[in-house]
Amino acid sequence: MGTRREPTARQRRLAVELRRLRDAAGLSAREAATLLGVSSVQVSQIESGLSGVSEQRLRRLVANYSCSDDQLIDALVVMATDRTRGWWEEYRWQLPTPFLNLAELEHHATFRWDVDFLHVPGLLQTAEYARALFSCRVPALREEELELRVRHRMRRKAILEGPAPTPYEAVVHEAALRIKVGGRAASRAQLTRILELSAADHVTVRVIPFELEDFSDITAAMAYAGGPVPNLDTVVRDGPHGSVFIDSKAQLGVFRTLFRRVEAASLEPERSRDFIHRLAKEL
Repeated sequence: MGTRREPTARQRRLAVELRRLRDAAGLSAREAATLLGVSSVQVSQIESGLSGVSEQRLRRLVANYSCSDDQLIDALVVMATDRTRGWWEEYRWQLPTPFLNLAELEHHATFRWDVDFLHVPGLLQTAEYARALFSCRVPALREEELELRVRHRMRRKAILEGPAPTPYEAVVHEAALRIKVGGRAASRAQLTRILELSAADHVTVRVIPFELEDFSDITAAMAYAGGPVPNLDTVVRDGPHGSVFIDSKAQLGVFRTLFRRVEAASLEPERSRDFIHRLAKEL
């Protein structure tokens, strides 16, 4: 297999997991290479995502690492052998790489959770709402760049609206619902769209009202994507320098706990729908 110019987040995740298994086995890269019958450079390239790995070699590697988690191994094999070129590849070299990585992550997710305090989560946004958000960027985007981002965001919603939709749950603060992004009409249309989407069996939207007291468990947005096994879950958080993908076992456990606490503190789905309906009528 040739060397990659720029591994995707999914390819890097496979590489990270193989490195973790080797570290857990107490083997050096040189020792792993000897057991596999390849050079240490090849192992290094595999563990950095710069080179792919065949199913046969992957299974030999994890056997040498004494990994007995068959579900994890099978999931890693799928990651290694999947040659899917999803719709997001149309945007390669047109949009920043994190846009593509997020779309790929969502495509393969077994479930998706969102928590947001200032904006409606991207998967629930209308085109008008998304356009207004992207229009606020500094420095300003050129019209072509702005529309590319809007179209990409709208296409991401395929995981909610396709023939095999992904289970999705969002917890949104009242502040995000009240901020008028794009004006009164656009905000009303956005709330209506949330109500339409939340009517589906696979979509749950919960609201955190201002009146909730002593709420301090989490103060920033997060997106949680479920993997084929819990070890392969991923959290995405936006930082000052772009999106950060979090995948360590300890951190994933923290974010699962945080989400469940936020979920428990929020209004039940039906009460949340009533709440959003009242807000829409106020506009």
